[in-house]
Amino acid sequence: MHHAPDLFATLQQIVRRAMAIAPRSPRGSLLLCEGPRLVYRALEGFDSPSRRTLSLPVDAGRASERDPCAPSAAPEAARGMCVVSAHAWYGEHLPPAVAPGGAAPAGAGVLVAPIQLRGAPVGYLALEQATLEPPSDERRAVIEVFLEAAGAALERNRLYDEKARSAQEIRLLEQVLSVVGTTVRPHNLIETLAQGIKSVQIDPQWSSVELWLLEEASREGDAAPAAAARGALEARVYRAPVATPTTYFHGLRDGAVDAASSLGILIDFRVGPGHGEGCQREILDDGIRQGVDGIIIAPGAPEAAEDAFRRAAAAGIPVIVVDTPPVPGSRAPLYIGTDNVAAGRLAGEMMRRLLPGGGVVAPQRPTQHAINTRERVEGFCAALSGSNIAVLPPDEGCGYDQARATEYARRALGERPDLAGAFGVAGVNGPAWGRAARELGRAGDLKIVGFDLADATVALLRRGVIHATVVQREYDMGRRATEIIHGMITRGVEPTLAELPASRILHTGVDCVTLEHTPWSTTLSDHLALDTARRVASRRVDRAPAGARPVEVLLIGVSAREEAVVEERASLSPRSLLARVIAADRPLVIDPAEHGGPEDAALSRGHAGARTLVGLPLRARGSVVGAIVLSSERGGACVGEDLCFLERVAGTAAVAIENARLFGRISERTDALERANRQQESMLRTINELSSPVVPIADGILVMPVVGTMDAQRSSRFIESLLREIDEHDARVVLIDVTGMAVMDAEAAGQLVRAAQAAALLGAEAVLVGVTGSAARMMVAEGVDVGAMTTHVDLARGVRYALAKTGGRIVYKG
Repeated sequence: MHHAPDLFATLQQIVRRAMAIAPRSPRGSLLLCEGPRLVYRALEGFDSPSRRTLSLPVDAGRASERDPCAPSAAPEAARGMCVVSAHAWYGEHLPPAVAPGGAAPAGAGVLVAPIQLRGAPVGYLALEQATLEPPSDERRAVIEVFLEAAGAALERNRLYDEKARSAQEIRLLEQVLSVVGTTVRPHNLIETLAQGIKSVQIDPQWSSVELWLLEEASREGDAAPAAAARGALEARVYRAPVATPTTYFHGLRDGAVDAASSLGILIDFRVGPGHGEGCQREILDDGIRQGVDGIIIAPGAPEAAEDAFRRAAAAGIPVIVVDTPPVPGSRAPLYIGTDNVAAGRLAGEMMRRLLPGGGVVAPQRPTQHAINTRERVEGFCAALSGSNIAVLPPDEGCGYDQARATEYARRALGERPDLAGAFGVAGVNGPAWGRAARELGRAGDLKIVGFDLADATVALLRRGVIHATVVQREYDMGRRATEIIHGMITRGVEPTLAELPASRILHTGVDCVTLEHTPWSTTLSDHLALDTARRVASRRVDRAPAGARPVEVLLIGVSAREEAVVEERASLSPRSLLARVIAADRPLVIDPAEHGGPEDAALSRGHAGARTLVGLPLRARGSVVGAIVLSSERGGACVGEDLCFLERVAGTAAVAIENARLFGRISERTDALERANRQQESMLRTINELSSPVVPIADGILVMPVVGTMDAQRSSRFIESLLREIDEHDARVVLIDVTGMAVMDAEAAGQLVRAAQAAALLGAEAVLVGVTGSAARMMVAEGVDVGAMTTHVDLARGVRYALAKTGGRIVYKG
């Protein structure tokens, strides 16, 4: 038997061995039940001039109307082995076999045997024979052995798939909650929801995922159900892109943000438009011009980035390169990322195991400019050197466009039907090979090794279309780069580098991931669980000291030309699906073709051709805040288990939305308080300046009016200002005018006496003017000693005294 990552090869081998039982079968196949239809998973003996086997069709026809687990051409097969006419069987389940040149011999039959799993048929082994005679007891017993082997392989595969689904669900829920920690934008939340739901639930084939959030006026208190009944609901709609976005740089960003939260670092994450010269130049130039503290970059064009690295170094801005290695002798002092040659070699070694009999293999990469993909192909070819596997030149030029990459893969399979394997050199290429293989009937037959773990890759791994993928640790890249650049900024570049390898290279490692366990790989479920645990553990609760200046780091990734989230406003009819979901506060599942109407026009724009439409209310803190809406072109796509999962996701999303809104309100309130505090401080500074101005009225004479109250804090500022002005104007007399003081008490009088004593130390005399009778009585009663301090009843007398002391006089002009 073949090793576990290749279920297709295992089932194919079972068919071949069953065909070899005497009397030998000229042709054989194995079909599996998927809902109301059957799909082929192995096909042998159907020779074609262009290929050694007929292209494997995905669809093997409908199941029986009488028994949804039985083939329509042999419904009795669900209860045990039976023999049916070969012409009837192929006409219903494999029409090419009865086309001209492929017709079954007259009188031939097909032995159809059920594969049981947990007491129910999950598939069928179909063996062609010369007659319609039932099998002998001996032949039946041997076939039963192969049926048990097929059932065991399917059971093992299903168990690993269920583990992967559970791990993916946990990861999705964790990602939904963590969105609040990094952003409050619904765009990010709907992208996370759409990617996660599609990768967990691969059977419904969700074609559209939307997030409907009620406007605040529509959801105050418990008013949403009543407003829905009146048709007064207004919502903002966020529609996720149909194509699955690349998640690699999101993982890189998450690692950087999680590390930054405890280091007092602000991460400014930006992406440049693709690869090639100048792709990130504007972002780099802007960061250097603004004087950011550090730069972390995955360069789309390492050679072209060197000039910016030189200017950053001259400006004292440390640069760390991640993901794609810099050019030799780079001004960037450190590279953190994957050893791409070793990663490519690992992919090649896995391909050798998938193709023990050899064959032709085609790599596909997005561009020839990226150093990392060049090195992966180099390592892949080195691993296959000397083997019976021939590697074609890489197909390239699709950029990071998923549709173009799929078209390139489709064309390659059409031009080279002898292709036995394919290597997806970057994250976009593995799913491209997988989609093309499914369309052309090569799913499982074409051995695919991918790179990275996008959600589309997860789904195709679970389907058995992609057999293995080499997964980088981009989260660790972002986390380590942030920690190290913080050291470079706070302690210096050279001291930080002295603690790192002399090569100035940190390899973060890779994992080879397969659905099932092998001696050479990690299971998908284990990888997802460990990745989630590692991310949660990295989110430390400690924070940078309050008041410390935040360090600003620019993180630059590469854009994959992804579609944007569509945002629009909509009004809800009271009879629409969404209004009914909100009014009933429970999920609804309908077939729009049968139950939809004109009132669902707002929904139909994003769900054309849907046969299953699902609405899930989002309830938080006792009120409905919106809904998640999903659609599939498959009828009956959402069954009980699917709905339970979606309700868990909706519950978690509602918490995330409410928390995000709460954080948003707190942030707005904090900003308002900070603005009020700044305004108050400005007013206090102005008041302080106006309440104790210093006015020079003649050579050597200053006047300092005191307005308001004199407390200890103001006294300190008053004395500081007094001494500064005495020194600046070389003053001999300072008239402290207390006419405008609100209250003259013992404490205030004592503060003024201390001010006079301080002035005397600089050789100036402080004269107290404007003392009222009540103030004089208070100072006598309280025993306030003004010492030798001169006092006058008003400012005019004080001025005459000061002039006499300084030798000046008042001149009146008529």
